[in-house]
Amino acid sequence: MAPIHTSDLTAPWQTDVLVQLRTSKMQTMRNLAIETGIYKQPRTTRVYCSSTGLENDEHDLTFHGGVDKAVHQYYPGHYLLWREEFPSNNGSFEIGGFGENLVAAGNMNERNVCIGDVVRIGNEDGGVLLQISLPRQPCFKLNHRFGIKGFAPNTWKKSRTGWYYRVLKEGWVQAGDRIVLVERKYPKWTIERIQEYLHRDTSNLEMLEELAAIPEFGAECKRHFKNLIERAKEKQKIKVKEPEVWAMFKLVEKKIQTPKITSFTFQAEGKGEGEELDPGYFVRLKLPNGLIRPYSIVQGTTAQFELGIALENPSRGGSAFLHNEMNEGGVIEVGKITESVPIPEGVSNHIFIVGGIGITAFLGHMDIYDQINFNYTLHYAVKSAEEIPFKDVIEAKGDKVVIYDKSKGQRMDILKILRERTWNSFIYTCGPQRMIDDITRSANELGMSDDEIHYEAFQVEKGGDPFTVEVKGRGVECG
Repeated sequence: MAPIHTSDLTAPWQTDVLVQLRTSKMQTMRNLAIETGIYKQPRTTRVYCSSTGLENDEHDLTFHGGVDKAVHQYYPGHYLLWREEFPSNNGSFEIGGFGENLVAAGNMNERNVCIGDVVRIGNEDGGVLLQISLPRQPCFKLNHRFGIKGFAPNTWKKSRTGWYYRVLKEGWVQAGDRIVLVERKYPKWTIERIQEYLHRDTSNLEMLEELAAIPEFGAECKRHFKNLIERAKEKQKIKVKEPEVWAMFKLVEKKIQTPKITSFTFQAEGKGEGEELDPGYFVRLKLPNGLIRPYSIVQGTTAQFELGIALENPSRGGSAFLHNEMNEGGVIEVGKITESVPIPEGVSNHIFIVGGIGITAFLGHMDIYDQINFNYTLHYAVKSAEEIPFKDVIEAKGDKVVIYDKSKGQRMDILKILRERTWNSFIYTCGPQRMIDDITRSANELGMSDDEIHYEAFQVEKGGDPFTVEVKGRGVECG
C-alpha cells in the first residue's frame, strides 16, 4: 500500500495514487433504527465501477449515491486535524470515518480540486473516468458517527467535506492505481471556494448566478443555488409590511375522524395546484363572526390543504362554527399560511410527544421523515382508541408509534421518555397545558437546553379554542 502523506493543501496536483478503495453494505446505525452505508471497509481486490458507483457498495439514497454522487473521496490528512481539535473522540477519526470510497496518497484536497475536474483512475483501456460533480453536503449522520453534537457544519466551515464524482466511463479500479488529472474546465472554482458561497457568503448574487450556470454541478447543488438566488433577490427588494391578504376557499371535503375531531379540506378556485407546503405550517381562517383562528395544516399546498379540528367544549365560536355550520360547498376566508414547526438539522433522533388534537401539527413531519430515513418515535396520549384521528395514517407508522390509551389505564411517563432518549434527540410537543408543563419540568430536571425542544400549542389553558379577533383591520392576539 502506498504511504499516505500530507502536503501543501494549495499546491497544484497532476497525479496521485489510490491508497484504499472502500465499500460497505447498509448497516443499522448505532442506537438508531435507520440504516447507513457510512461504515465502509477496504477492498483488497479490484472492483468494477459503474455509473452508480462501486460494485457491492450500498448507500442511503436519500443523501448519498445516484449518478451525481456515485463515488466519494476524502483527503486523509484531515483526520489528524480532527483528532487534534476533538481529542476526546480520537478513536473515531480514522481513515474511512467519513464513509469515503477513495483514499488517495495525499495530493488531492478541497483547495486544489475543482468542480468539473475529470480524472482517470487506472489505465486508459480498463480504468475508470470520473468527474467531480459537487462538494459533499454533510448530514446528521456525521454527528452520530463521531458522537459530537453539531459536528457536521465544521466540515464546510473548515473546508473538509470531501467531494463526489459522477462516472463518465465505467471500468475497474483497485488500490495502487494511479490517479491522473485529465481535464480542468473551471480552475477558479475549487471545492473550498464553492463552499464559500454555498454556506458562508450566501447573498452574493453575482457569484451564485455564475455558479448556477456551471452545467457540471449535480442536481442537489443546482437546486441549492436556485434557492439561494431566490433568497438573495428577495433580500435586495425593499421590505414593506403589507396588510394580510384574504382569499376565498371552498370546503371540498368534510370527514368525521372521531366523535370530537373532523377533518376539513379547503380549496381555492382558480389557483391551480398551488405550491407544495413543507410540514409544519399553519393557516389563519376568518369566520363570518369576525373571529380569526390559526390551525395546523395536516397536508397540502397553498391552493388546497387539510385541517384537523377538535370541537372544543366550551367553544368560543371557532370550532363550533366549523363543526356545526360549515358544510361542503361553503366558503371561508383564508389568510396567511405560515411556517411554524422547524425541521432541525444535525439531529440524530426525533421524538414527538403529543396529546389529542396536537397530532395535526406533526403528521406531515412524520411522513417526510419516513421518506428521508430519519429516526423518530411518536408518543401519543388519547382518552381512548376512538379518539385517534387520521387512524390509518398513524397505524401505518407501525412500531414508530406508542399509543397511551387512558381508558385502559395507560399513562405516558414523560420523565422516563426524556431520560431514556437517544443521544442527540430533538423533542417536539403539542397538547394540553398539563402535558406542556410536565415536559418543561422533566426537561429542567434532566438539564436539557431550550434548543432541544419545540413547543407547539394554539390552545387556551382553561378550555375554549384558540382565537384572534380582527379589530379595525388589525389582528389582536387573544390567547
